[in-house]
Amino acid sequence: MDQPPEEDSFPRPASTVHKPRSTPFVLRPTRLGLAFLGLILVTLVGCINYALGLGYAVTFLLGGVWVAAAAHATRAGRAVTATLDAPAEAVAGTDAAFVARVTSAGTALTARVRVWTGRRRLEVAARVPAGETVSVPFPVPAPLRGTLALSRPQVAALDPLGFWEARHALPLPEPLTVFPAAEMDAPPPPPHPSPGAGEGSGRTCGDEDFVGLRPYLPGDSPRQVSWRHAARLGSLLTRETDAPAGALWSLDWADTARLTDPEARLARLAAWVQAARCTGASFRLTLPGVTLPAGTGEAHARAALALLARQTPLPVPPPPVRKAVRPSPAVPLPGAPLRFTLFALAVALAPAALRQPVWVTLLAAGVLGYRAARTVRPLPAPPTLLLGLAAGVAAALLSARYGTLLGREAGTTLLVLLVALKAAETRTPRDARLLALLGLFVTLTHFLFGQGPLVAAHALFSVLLLLAALAVWTAPGVREERPLRASATLALQAAPLAALLFLLFPRPDGPLWQLPVQDAARTGLADQVSAGDFAHLAQSRAVAFRADFAGALPAPADRYWRGPVYEAYDGVRWTQVRVRGPAPSVEVSGPAVTYTLTLEPSGRPWLLALDTPTALPPGAFLTSAFQAVTLRPAASRTRLAFQSRPARLGLRENAVRLAFDRELPSGDSPRAHALGASWRGLAPQARVEAALEFLRTGGFTYTLSPPTLPERDRVDVFLFGTRRGFCEHYASAFAFLMRAAGLPARIVGGYLGGEVNPGDGSLTVRQQDAHTWTEVWLPGRGWVRVDPTASIAPARVNAGLMTALLHPTAAAAPAPTLFHRAALRLDALQNRWNTWVAGYAGPEQRDLLRRVGVGRMGAFLSLAASGVLLGLALLPALLAARRAQPTDPAARALHLLTRRLRLPRAPGETATAYTQRAARHFPEQAGILDDVLRAYQLARYAPDRNAEALRELRAAVRRVRRGRKR
Repeated sequence: MDQPPEEDSFPRPASTVHKPRSTPFVLRPTRLGLAFLGLILVTLVGCINYALGLGYAVTFLLGGVWVAAAAHATRAGRAVTATLDAPAEAVAGTDAAFVARVTSAGTALTARVRVWTGRRRLEVAARVPAGETVSVPFPVPAPLRGTLALSRPQVAALDPLGFWEARHALPLPEPLTVFPAAEMDAPPPPPHPSPGAGEGSGRTCGDEDFVGLRPYLPGDSPRQVSWRHAARLGSLLTRETDAPAGALWSLDWADTARLTDPEARLARLAAWVQAARCTGASFRLTLPGVTLPAGTGEAHARAALALLARQTPLPVPPPPVRKAVRPSPAVPLPGAPLRFTLFALAVALAPAALRQPVWVTLLAAGVLGYRAARTVRPLPAPPTLLLGLAAGVAAALLSARYGTLLGREAGTTLLVLLVALKAAETRTPRDARLLALLGLFVTLTHFLFGQGPLVAAHALFSVLLLLAALAVWTAPGVREERPLRASATLALQAAPLAALLFLLFPRPDGPLWQLPVQDAARTGLADQVSAGDFAHLAQSRAVAFRADFAGALPAPADRYWRGPVYEAYDGVRWTQVRVRGPAPSVEVSGPAVTYTLTLEPSGRPWLLALDTPTALPPGAFLTSAFQAVTLRPAASRTRLAFQSRPARLGLRENAVRLAFDRELPSGDSPRAHALGASWRGLAPQARVEAALEFLRTGGFTYTLSPPTLPERDRVDVFLFGTRRGFCEHYASAFAFLMRAAGLPARIVGGYLGGEVNPGDGSLTVRQQDAHTWTEVWLPGRGWVRVDPTASIAPARVNAGLMTALLHPTAAAAPAPTLFHRAALRLDALQNRWNTWVAGYAGPEQRDLLRRVGVGRMGAFLSLAASGVLLGLALLPALLAARRAQPTDPAARALHLLTRRLRLPRAPGETATAYTQRAARHFPEQAGILDDVLRAYQLARYAPDRNAEALRELRAAVRRVRRGRKR
């Protein structure tokens, strides 16, 4: 049968233009990439549950980095090519010196070349500059003589962070014959006298007498080449010589009979062959069932060693032993990358020092510092038992301090300790990469405590450092030249996708589950009130909430932000109660006020609202005490929309509640009780005025530092003794007097006033604005707000707390200073940040969609947009899969043949060369492969290319039986 011509020898139709074929590759995430994706999913669930707007931003940035890394890996996969060159020979018990030659055609890249020997995977890494070829030694262990067969050779091009790899299959190297190891200090071979010694008789191959010339064969010694004839004839000729048979080395299996181990006998014969090889002596090798004729030279020695390597029975490798404990690596981690990783981790952990116990910070810093010092000096590694003991003791101390390990403060503090202790036992590149991933997770936990611009700046810097730390561990022994530049480039490329996901990803209106969230910061409001509770809060300028009004701001006298209502009094404390019965009446009047509150996290169920809320956020309701509460307290900053209207509350009130709100402890504060009882003969409104007049004319002082009141008769001591107090002193005493006068009364906690920001018109209410007032039920009017503090310090209502303390009767606050105006502008920027970044949630998203004209689509549009963005995220993998299939139908059929045979096609290998190589691997299918080649050439290059030829090619490929995985 005529040999089919090569591909390039076929004439091609003039109208057909074929582009150079790119080598097929498969794009897949690495184990690190899958772990990184898992981290993204975990943090996304946390952001959804706790409504962390800034957490969404960082999570989507990491997701965009994951997608951008796939694009980089795709580009590297198109540029990389590689070959795996086998060594000339290999000896048992040593490493076969394979050489991987990796070439990058367009971009600098990191590549991994890997093969499998049995179940063991071997891998080497290389950093390849753009347009260059790098040769990397690839030692393959060859423990036993015989044939060393490699399987599944491939080269994988990585992205800068090692999240993705583009895998190319490499041509399968021919099996390598592993020679037996020569015996050390072997005795010389025994002499064998030649029969019929004498001139002209008993001669054999040797190097003494010239016999003639023959064509040169590979392996012939250059000393035997006749260079004179080669110069005259133009071809290489080798001189043949012989020697008397007595000078021949006769290496016989029987000469090693004293050795009982067959491998030891082969090792001695190998030593004799090597000795003959070194001295150039002629030898003959006799083995059971086979004899190698006498000869000399390199080729003859290799043929002898190959016979020894294939001598049966072949040695059986021992079964693999599974070790229970992973041994420590013999080579320590490189110091510079590990120090950089520890520095990035320290930056990620730094903000926790502001809120965790000092001993935790010192312990974490000491552990990280000691691990960094071990990269410079040979210090001993801490025992694993000691690290475990330290973790247990730390957990016990934290549990004793916080009362739990599941809360926000306790959980994050314990996480910091565990990450630091993990750094102490870092031994492998895998451990170092895990440290970087843990650092990313710790970075996102900081958003549970704050989401301001400074926190965002730290998070961005920390993320860039930790991604750069991943880049330095892309491949063992190979580092990215500029890791921080690589991480910054990927972050910039990821920013557009991250911004789209941040704007369009659906935001649920409630958490997925509830965990105990401890809040070290006081919210200003508590479940109970006693004299002195609010005084210390007046010195806190922490923001409680911000209010943005749709119209004009309410007047200062109407800025009472209603919170918990306290009705039960035991002589010391006022607490909340739940009264069963019919709901009280609400009769609204006046214009509606629409506003949005940005609430700081408090962990409390109540919401703050102006009297009286008529429209509440989803999931909120109004209690019978007209208090807005929610079933799911927000664990993070939350934006909620309200609507309030003036109203008369409780004209039809539950009689049980009214009776309860008249009760006083028996025998408590008799003087105050008698004073209130003396007003019972007056009209209800007159009783209120009498009590206010008593406070206005009684010499009372509004102060932040009132004297401590006793547990017994404290109202008497305050009204007739100290006469110095804060808002809760006056509210408690006034409610006591009203109940003594026969009127139902209760205390309402909340906030009063707020600071108007001229920059954006918002109202900032701080913790120092926490306030209490009273409500008195009057017939025909219902519950009426009465603020006794306003009788003592009217400036508390009109001008704010600080003015009221200095000038209690002032009508307005003084003009703000230059510094104060600058602080207000900064606060306006903070409010915008909270609205559109930290507090960007479902309502803001829906509002944004309405502004761009697609608000009617609602959640469906958000889900559809998320699906489109998810498709964009998977686009690199889809493009890589499409790129792996050739565009020409005939070439695609040939590619399918390589998949069926599990025998990859080498770059640049013609169809003829490939089918010939495949026929050597699968001789039983040689005829079918010839049919495939003929059909391929007709379908690809014939002038009259038609569908029939292509169908024949596909049918021929389907007849090929699938090869076993190699």
